[in-house]
Amino acid sequence: MTTVEISYVGGPTAVVSLGGVRLLTDPTFDAPGEYPIGSRALVKTTGPALAAADLGPVDAVLLSHDQHPDNLDAAGRAYLAGVPLVLSTASAHDRLGAPVRALPAWESVELGGVRVTAVPALHGPEGSEPLVGEVTGFVLSGEGLPKVYVSGDNASLDRVREIADRAGPFDVALLFAGAARTPLVPDATLTLTSEQAAEAAAILGARHVVPLHFEHWGHFTQDGPTLTKAFAEAGLTDRLHLMAPGESVRL
Repeated sequence: MTTVEISYVGGPTAVVSLGGVRLLTDPTFDAPGEYPIGSRALVKTTGPALAAADLGPVDAVLLSHDQHPDNLDAAGRAYLAGVPLVLSTASAHDRLGAPVRALPAWESVELGGVRVTAVPALHGPEGSEPLVGEVTGFVLSGEGLPKVYVSGDNASLDRVREIADRAGPFDVALLFAGAARTPLVPDATLTLTSEQAAEAAAILGARHVVPLHFEHWGHFTQDGPTLTKAFAEAGLTDRLHLMAPGESVRL
């Protein structure tokens, strides 16, 4: 089977190379600082390991959502103007226009020999979508290729179970973790906790897990060490690949 290569830029941003196709997740290239969102601000603590200009060409961007600056920042928005295709939500298409293409859940597009399928995601507890907005995840598949799940900012294990039932098992899962918390939804996390990430790995049957979006922002309440501990307690240490920004892994 062909391998998949993942290069970690920082935050939710990574280059996924699969079957000769290069895909970029949630582009964030701004420097550390405070980034307003409504009456609040999100605090970025670390900049990207690679600048947008250093990435080389990509075939498409997989944008989980556009409404939060920790998933699409000012430099990321500028970057979108130079890519051939952005796959995202209907809301993102309405707000951003071209080159964003709305990809509803369980619909697919073919990019070379890679099929990109949008899958459900929920950015918080049940009922939170009117507050946090629409998000999506993605499944990458193709003849002779590893099957890859990109969670986006999903906090729902029920959505993970649905995806596993319809599309699993997976070779690689890119799980957005960090147990994000903000005053917008004060009593629940907006992304997977470390324990939920380990449970998601088991549900998905994922042979390899690469965490994304668990560091570099002040609203994350868990981090790399808690992921390491949770996967160890679940007996899944051999599946976890924690990368430093700028590193790549071939799986």
